[in-house]
Amino acid sequence: MIDPAELLEDLQRELRTLEEDLRERSTELPAFDQRLRAEYDAAKKAERTAASFETWREERLTQVGAAWLLSLVFARFLEDNGFVPARLAGKGRRGEEAREHHQEFIRLYPQKNDRDYLESVFAELRALPALRELYDERWNPLTLVTPSGDAAQALLRFFQRVEPSTGALIHDFEDPDAKTRFLGDLYQDLSAEARKRYALLQTPEFVEEFLLERTLTPAIETFGLRAVRMIDPACGSGHFLLGAFHRLLERYAVEEPATPVHERVLLALKAVHGVDLNPFAIAIARFRLLVAALKASGFQHLKQAPAYEFQLAVGDSLLHGRQHAGASGALWEEAEELRHHYAHENPQELQRILGASYHVVVANPPYITVKDRALNERYRGLYSSCSGKYALVIPFVERLFELCLPAEPERAIPGGYLAAIVANSFMKREFGKKLIGEYLPRWDLTHVIDTSGAYLPGHGTPTVILIARRQKFRQGAPVRTVMGIRGEPTTPDDPAQGQVWRSIYELLDRPGEQNEFVSVADSPRELFNKHPWSLGGGGASELKEILEEGDRETLGKRVESIGFASFPGADEVFMAPPGSFARVGVPHQLVRAIVIGEVVRDWVVDCHEEAFVPYSKAQEPIEFDGSSRWARHLWAYRCTLRNVVSFAGKTREAIGQDWWVWYRWVSAKYRTPLSITFAFVGTHNHFVLDRGGKVFKQSAPIIKLPSTATEEEHLGLLGVLNSSTACFWLKQSSHNKGGGGIGGGIASEAWEKFIEFTGTVLLSYPLPAGRPLASTQQMLEALDAMTSARSGACILSDVSKAEQDEENALRAAIARQEELDWECYLLYGILDEDLCYHGNEEIRLALGERAFEIVLARAMKKGTEQTTWFARHGSTPITELPTLWPADYRALVERRIRSIETNRDLALIERPEYKRRWNTEPWENRVERTLRTWLQERLETPAYWPTLVLQSCAQLADRARQDAEFVRVAELFRGTSSFDWTALIEELVKDEHVPFLPVLRYEAAGLRKRAQWEATWELQRREDRGEKVGEIPVPPKFASGDFQQASYWRQRGKLDVPRERFVSYPHLERDADSTLRLGWGGWDHLQQAQALSAAYQLAKDEDWSEARLQPILAGLLELLPWLLQWHDDPEPGYDGGWGTEYQRFVEREAQALGVSEVQLRAWKPLEGKKRGGRKKASKRPAEIMESEDDAR
Repeated sequence: MIDPAELLEDLQRELRTLEEDLRERSTELPAFDQRLRAEYDAAKKAERTAASFETWREERLTQVGAAWLLSLVFARFLEDNGFVPARLAGKGRRGEEAREHHQEFIRLYPQKNDRDYLESVFAELRALPALRELYDERWNPLTLVTPSGDAAQALLRFFQRVEPSTGALIHDFEDPDAKTRFLGDLYQDLSAEARKRYALLQTPEFVEEFLLERTLTPAIETFGLRAVRMIDPACGSGHFLLGAFHRLLERYAVEEPATPVHERVLLALKAVHGVDLNPFAIAIARFRLLVAALKASGFQHLKQAPAYEFQLAVGDSLLHGRQHAGASGALWEEAEELRHHYAHENPQELQRILGASYHVVVANPPYITVKDRALNERYRGLYSSCSGKYALVIPFVERLFELCLPAEPERAIPGGYLAAIVANSFMKREFGKKLIGEYLPRWDLTHVIDTSGAYLPGHGTPTVILIARRQKFRQGAPVRTVMGIRGEPTTPDDPAQGQVWRSIYELLDRPGEQNEFVSVADSPRELFNKHPWSLGGGGASELKEILEEGDRETLGKRVESIGFASFPGADEVFMAPPGSFARVGVPHQLVRAIVIGEVVRDWVVDCHEEAFVPYSKAQEPIEFDGSSRWARHLWAYRCTLRNVVSFAGKTREAIGQDWWVWYRWVSAKYRTPLSITFAFVGTHNHFVLDRGGKVFKQSAPIIKLPSTATEEEHLGLLGVLNSSTACFWLKQSSHNKGGGGIGGGIASEAWEKFIEFTGTVLLSYPLPAGRPLASTQQMLEALDAMTSARSGACILSDVSKAEQDEENALRAAIARQEELDWECYLLYGILDEDLCYHGNEEIRLALGERAFEIVLARAMKKGTEQTTWFARHGSTPITELPTLWPADYRALVERRIRSIETNRDLALIERPEYKRRWNTEPWENRVERTLRTWLQERLETPAYWPTLVLQSCAQLADRARQDAEFVRVAELFRGTSSFDWTALIEELVKDEHVPFLPVLRYEAAGLRKRAQWEATWELQRREDRGEKVGEIPVPPKFASGDFQQASYWRQRGKLDVPRERFVSYPHLERDADSTLRLGWGGWDHLQQAQALSAAYQLAKDEDWSEARLQPILAGLLELLPWLLQWHDDPEPGYDGGWGTEYQRFVEREAQALGVSEVQLRAWKPLEGKKRGGRKKASKRPAEIMESEDDAR
């Protein structure tokens, strides 16, 4: 039997190995390289990709590798289940048969290898009519690049592996039921890169059955069994197709029992159509349909099977075959230009399938945005609903309607049926406005089903199901609406039996009913013609209307603007941890604290990063100064910065914007100091008053009141926006992002789900007549005390006192937030009586002691509620009021509890999803981080780096022992005065350094990307010299797996920006001191070269071997391009500048060591090689000073 998990894990490993081999073959063999480049050039010209050749090639090699592995998996499955003779492996006699066949091939063709053998196996399979299309070399990427003989041998041995103890095959594909669901797992997870690129995600079987039940079943009744045709234009591994095939077969068995079974199979296959962009998705879908057809027909061997016609094609459903789209002439002319097809795409089949109309269209399209710039622009031009940073749901919804059979009222032909489960982001995010307001109103939308609370395996993106007909909407016809109330309380063992999904399924046809998870209604169609959609059930929609009713003033009437103030466009270039920009020489006046959404929490901004801000005090861009260190810092990212893409899909270069400034900078928003910033994404509402001096990223938009507005006006508004009432309204009106994206799991409780709070939504926020000004001012007093206690100065002065002060201030803030919330209930009319505390006692509350938490704890005790609220926030549920509270406060809280239990509207808001979490960092972690950061920053001070010399951890420890202040803080950090000083330094620098050589920083994939960056830099240098270099390809971004250690990735990020405190020099440890040697991260290229050259001289003095000297020269060689670029102005007394001098030095020393430049660049550490002495080398150059402490 198949072990899907083990098979997947092993095949993932095999794919990575095979990709390495294919990559080597594609670069070393001209035929493969030319074939790939020709296909890339055609795709680039047709605007089907904007990626660099190297990045595009990686995608294609993944497809080729997957094609080989899947072709072998298909073959093994067919062999093990007796459909074809054994050629690869098998049990018992079948295994012997496979071995004999292989040996006979080698005997007959001794000059051939195992690649030739595997190709012969594929040819034998291709000769069978039923497998012709599956192994057709015209459409299968198998031959685009072929593996080496050794790699093919390894593949063959992989599928022949046996357990040593039993002799049983490790991967046995025999299955009496011939189930192919395991191929869906391969489709989704075989390649991590492919999964990310194509957003691969299987549709759960119960969702597939539900959508087909609502579309295919009625379509059969409407159009007739023999007439009906269905398509999934994003079919993946074919779940909808298989479901439709089986459903059609069942109906044929009922309606045409006399028709021979094999004819019914052919009829069902003819009705089922699928297209996907991913070649191996279509290969899997084709194979799964083949096996299903064989089983249904009763064929035991493929020789018996006919040449099945599968209606499948690889291609882009959004681009190909659109002549039936009803587009304007201009749009058709543009589509005519899309005659480009990749080698694995069959243009005739694509045109045939995508150029038709269907009675049933079902899909689960990708939930992602379009990353490729060229495709983004192409889709934007073809689909009118695409706007802003649209997600693929937008063009796909249009395309689904295009493919659906249009109604012809004059001929009494009704419209086809359409159903899709899609990301619900369009419902409330800006890019969905055109789709909702202009496109969908044309059609008969019959069902809108909120599935965001249902547990769908592998999904983290909230979804909605749309069901429609391609016919004009029926005047007065309602839309059956399923509105969510709460999500799954726990992850169900069987997702199909999840309480939310079962509620949807069972209540859908019972409008007016509800349970604790969903409510069902027939809603007026007009509600769905206006953006945004709100699908809150259980009275939430009604309460939202109450908050909006009357003549309430909206926030938009009171503000000057709400929205982004700025964003860099390339975060890693312009943002870094504190101190990073000082290291690269950026003047302090161009560096400011930056506010990002993640640090806007609970009324406070706690900045952990700073930004390079190339703007003057007047908030205008500064001139580019090519000689400055800040300009040199940016130069390395010029190509990337030029190609930052706007919301409209245009690059900065295309619109003529200066490349060295931020992508977006709204000067007007920085000209007055007061702003209210907020977290763009969060589980709850977080608004903070800022008094100036910072910059704001797009994840922290700002509200600007008129310049005449006072601080009190800002504070009054701040209190309203931070209330639980505001949280409720905003969550009803804003996009729910769920629990963390595709594959991110689910947030099982409503308070865990992330919400996107946009400026557009906030403009409509209804304001009460009054403002909770006093409550807000009292809150800020408590927060000031809390911020002071958390400061480094207080922690370093007296840790215990700081901890107590922080705890008292936090409890005061929790209590004051409660008062503000209850005051707002009165201001909004949710309550008729004042339930605020007006006593004289100072109230402090711990988490778990608020009224709603006591109600929740009592419900938990009764068994009517299940929640992790208390456990997640480190609080204790209590069912009785604390006896230490003042009597009048106890009585007030009892009244609050009664109100929650009797007032439905209040009960909706007094829930964890709308109440502040106060999710603070543990005090021990804060203290540890504060002390660690202080010590690390101290190690960077000039006292520790008096000269340009590499220092070992042991040497830094010696300096630290002499630093009295360092000693005091180190003892606090360690909790003792007795500790290993060298071990302390090693711990402090462990995650703060990055090695000096690429081969020590990156994995193989990272080295390939680094090579692309170096190629880009060389083109930029040529461009600076006035050469015409054409379009410079944008180098690829790095990923965590590209680096040898996670700490290197954390320091460098996607654009590989040096932000580390220290540069490390592994393999340069001295004989007398084996601890790691370091250089300061603030040294420029010349200073690094000076320190390295001094280390080289010292190594020669210590008689290091040639092998040990080589990495030092390799490090200098790595610096040479930068030395020649930035440090080669002529120096007095020298024939040339520093760059030239170091170039000569490296050449001389390399010659003395007997190594070439190519060998130096290819240097790699030899694991386990012992150090040794060396022969006396040539005399060191006079240009390099004798002393290590006086490196030139």
